[in-house]
Amino acid sequence: MDIVLVTTIIASLFLVIGAAEPLAARLRLPFSVILAVLGVMIGAGAIFFLQTELTDALNPVAEAILGLPIRSNAFLYVFLPTLLFQATLGMNLRRMLDDWVPILVLAVVAVVVATLSVGYALSWASTLPLAACLLIGAIVSTTDPSAVVSIFRSISAPRRLVRIIEGESLLNDAAAIALFGLFMGFVMLGIPDPDLGEALARFPMLIIGGAVTGWIAARFAVWIMALFSRHELAQSSISVALPYLAYIVAEQSIGASGVIAVVAAGLTMNLTAPGRLPPQAWTKLRELWDVLAHWAGALIFILAALLIPRLLEDAVIGDFLLVLVVVIAAVAARAVILFGLLPLLTLFKLSPAVDRPYRVAILWGGLRGAVTLALALAVTESFRVPDGIQRVVGILATGFTLFTLLAQGTTLRWVIGRLGLDRLSPIDEALSRQVVAVALQTVREDVASTTGNYELSRDTVRSEAKSFAERLDAAVKMAEDSADILDRDRITLGLIALAGHERDTILFRLRERTISARMAEQVLSDADRLMEGARTQGRSGYQRAGRRSSAYGRWFRAAVLLHRRLGISRLLARITADRFELLLSQRLILRDLGAFIDGRIRRIHGRRVAELLHELLSRRIEAVETALEGLRLQYPGYAEKLERRFIRRTALRLEEREYTVMREDGLIGAEVYTSLMQDLNARRAAAELRPHLDIALQKAALVRQFPLFASLDDKTLKRLGRVLESRYVNAGDILLRKDETATRVFFISSGAVELESAAQTWRLGRGEMFGQMAILMQKLPRAEVRAIAPTTLLVLDQDRFRRLLDRSKAVRKAVQASAEKRGIEPSRLFPETGEQP
Repeated sequence: MDIVLVTTIIASLFLVIGAAEPLAARLRLPFSVILAVLGVMIGAGAIFFLQTELTDALNPVAEAILGLPIRSNAFLYVFLPTLLFQATLGMNLRRMLDDWVPILVLAVVAVVVATLSVGYALSWASTLPLAACLLIGAIVSTTDPSAVVSIFRSISAPRRLVRIIEGESLLNDAAAIALFGLFMGFVMLGIPDPDLGEALARFPMLIIGGAVTGWIAARFAVWIMALFSRHELAQSSISVALPYLAYIVAEQSIGASGVIAVVAAGLTMNLTAPGRLPPQAWTKLRELWDVLAHWAGALIFILAALLIPRLLEDAVIGDFLLVLVVVIAAVAARAVILFGLLPLLTLFKLSPAVDRPYRVAILWGGLRGAVTLALALAVTESFRVPDGIQRVVGILATGFTLFTLLAQGTTLRWVIGRLGLDRLSPIDEALSRQVVAVALQTVREDVASTTGNYELSRDTVRSEAKSFAERLDAAVKMAEDSADILDRDRITLGLIALAGHERDTILFRLRERTISARMAEQVLSDADRLMEGARTQGRSGYQRAGRRSSAYGRWFRAAVLLHRRLGISRLLARITADRFELLLSQRLILRDLGAFIDGRIRRIHGRRVAELLHELLSRRIEAVETALEGLRLQYPGYAEKLERRFIRRTALRLEEREYTVMREDGLIGAEVYTSLMQDLNARRAAAELRPHLDIALQKAALVRQFPLFASLDDKTLKRLGRVLESRYVNAGDILLRKDETATRVFFISSGAVELESAAQTWRLGRGEMFGQMAILMQKLPRAEVRAIAPTTLLVLDQDRFRRLLDRSKAVRKAVQASAEKRGIEPSRLFPETGEQP
């Protein structure tokens, strides 16, 4: 085909894609539905002009459209890797990992259930072999979440729900394509009734092989990109090569799932690249992939839609009855997942609760799209698949896709409206009225100052002020009419607004390069947890999310265990350095939130809510300071290095701003500006490097900081440092229970604990100890000890503690003082000496 003609048609399709987006917005229909309709119209029009005798002038164009080299390999090897890779780069993986159980279960189980449901329903309703029926089931089990996700975002649906839908859809595609490959092999080999146990047994190997391939490829690509840190175009080029090479190597060389390889590569780059690449390079790279994915998604949809008239031209009435069977079976399978499995996961606290209206919307929003058509096209092109099966697969997959797009897609927004999901709740409605009133009051003050500065005509100002005052009075009256919001609801709304402002502050700090992209993603995840916790559980949910943001995580505990048992310190060094930087970033951001409470929340929700929010914010700042102080004690000097790095990065940002202003004002030319920026970028690259953390626990230095051990000689201190065991606990962790045999004594390095015994409570802080009473009195503990802040402890077993008592008078006196404080005679602790204080 003439390359000029092909180029002209592809360029014209881009014009169609450009027009489809505003058309979809105007008609309030999903973008994918508009693309599919336009594609079908173009394909049907080409067939019509080619077959009609009305005119022959358009025959060359029609032939070119119908003769486009659209093959399934073009979809699977050119477009699909782009879509999958961009989807993984755009995810907030830290939040996805919070919900990995529902995402993984819903994705894999949903695909298997849909495949079996459609396969066995078709096997019962038709004369097709079971292998072909299961192949059709795998083809139609993929879902396109773009329509329901875009609508959910426009109606402010829970973000967690949107993330679960996106993550489930991504893995859903991967699992469906892997199953498609299995059953396609059975069909081509002529095995009519495959052994499902054997087929599913091969499924994990496809997944594991693809995951390992993608992980290795991404690690290698990120390593090369880090070497080219000053060349952003080179980094972008390497990122474009990564998904295609991972896909081809997995499919052609290893025999694993190429889709899984692309997903694994994208997830690995998402996790590792922000810490290895400059922030601006990572931002530009993601923007590039957003554009590539938009083009790829639109092209794959419209090109696949061009084929629909051809795939349906041989359809008969019986085929449409089978399409109805596929529709019923697929919808039933989706309903089983949403109304059977999802509530079960919620019952076992593995998934958030999803209200029934949202589940109905997800069920009706399970559209199928280009991936389904591409897989069906792969079947129709294979000469090893019998002609009868080719025809039926093409018709059923195409008919089912058309039903979801034209029947479900066009009515999805109406269904959501009928479910009431597009309406504000009474609380949000009342809040919106108050927000409008406060905003208009602020606008009035600003407009008054602006008109005074510009000395505008008094008559004009008076006329506009009168109309504005009328609108303001109406807004104030509506706000007063809805002023009966409960304080509990006001607190919840205030916390949601505070978490949202925290997120905005993080993004501003990221643009200003005050915090790194790696840390920004983590603190953004914490802000999202705060918002969702406040939205679902109010104040308690917000506090729980706040404690989690400064707590020791599972990975930190695992790294400590790995270091203590096997002497492997690299993971602990990296996680500890991340924790240092995270806490410094959190402290910087939290200190900016007080002004927002006073300036905005107080005006909308009142003084009482503002004071409570200040109290909650103070607790978060105190928790961060406590955790940071613990790390400073453990690794003296490292926090100072990070703070110096922050100051250098801030100075470089201000210096860059000055150069830019001078360039815009014409004070320096382009050559001078370029030279200055090159020098600045070199210094910025050096400033972005995080200082190395020596993970040696430095217990001897830490032990010296305890007043209890001040009298010990250096030799004893070093020996004590070797035998003391470090332990990190979070607020709420129980360290010592009542009536449990005590075998160790705990020394508090940082943080605080609370002892509760016989309705009495004591709080212990840095430098104090607990657990010694039960050991010395040889009785079961009467107190329960619980951490009330992230706490670092040094632990000593009872035999070594007794020897320490013999060597240190300071420790002995501390034990006696602690006993007196609790009303215990010191002679009961040292019966062999009868010693008194």
